[in-house]
Amino acid sequence: MPDVLSQDAIDALMKSISSGANIDEIAAKADEYAKLKIYDFKRPDKFSKDQLRAIQMIHESFARQMTTVLSTLIRSIVSAEIASVEQLAYEEFVNYMVQPTVIGLIEMHPFEGSMLIEINPAIVFTIIDRMLGGRGTFAGNVRELTDIEKTVVERVIMRILELLEDSWSTVVDVRFRFESMESNPFFVQICSPSDMVLVVIMKLRVSEVEGMVSLCFPYFLIEPIMDRLSSQQWFASTSHKADPEMKTWLNNSMLKVNMPMAMELGHTVLSLNDVYALQTGDVIKLDELKDSQIDVRVGNQIRFKARPGTLNGHMAVELTQVLTRDMPLLPQQDDEKGENK
Repeated sequence: MPDVLSQDAIDALMKSISSGANIDEIAAKADEYAKLKIYDFKRPDKFSKDQLRAIQMIHESFARQMTTVLSTLIRSIVSAEIASVEQLAYEEFVNYMVQPTVIGLIEMHPFEGSMLIEINPAIVFTIIDRMLGGRGTFAGNVRELTDIEKTVVERVIMRILELLEDSWSTVVDVRFRFESMESNPFFVQICSPSDMVLVVIMKLRVSEVEGMVSLCFPYFLIEPIMDRLSSQQWFASTSHKADPEMKTWLNNSMLKVNMPMAMELGHTVLSLNDVYALQTGDVIKLDELKDSQIDVRVGNQIRFKARPGTLNGHMAVELTQVLTRDMPLLPQQDDEKGENK
């Protein structure tokens, strides 16, 4: 839908005004012109509104995952959201990109062809600065990346592709593989200039720096799965019931997971000099009585109370109490006692 009227529409409205037409009639004509949509028969729309909606929902899930994962990866506040989902000629998309920029060429298996991801240089240099120990600032100087910087960015892109695979898995089993990196958009030709492409534009904010991340999919790459791209199909695939066999397999697999378990006989606080002065045979006095129950940790949480002893000549403990999840977990006693002392 056009944001402004065409020159022909403006001329027609001016003619109506000069002829003394009623202002309400003029307003009605303006509304009619505003509802007109320009359609180029040489470049017909390839995606329906429902398909575009499904693609947007797929990448909204992707944006939510990016927010969490990138925040952890670069140890900074990151937010990502979908700005738009558009279909346009590849030539128009290339002209939209700045130069130099950061473009990752991505193979999309099992389909024959490649898509690309373009990241605004301001975001790229902010991420690089943060991952190399800086404060995550952008000086404003856009240049081509060094070999070390390319390695850092490649690692980030590969992590992003893992999230993209997970989001697309609700529709189709696809694998994204990083192929190469380029800085000049005119050197990247994933399809002919007149071919239609699907462009997903995301607004990414890292710390105080904001920029765009664009995903470009050629139409011929997505054409084989067009029948699966619908909002109903997406909702059906995301709300399916859990497979009982899969649930059983997950439960059995969880039972085989090794968890560190530790028994804490007691706690004390020593100065560094006391630790250096320790010799064989020295006795360290703990803050627990010999008949006191000891804490049993599973992972980093206290889950049991126990009584120490021996069994067949080996040190052992006898569990005396199970601390359920409904009970308040005991505090980290070593930290608390250290503060008290």
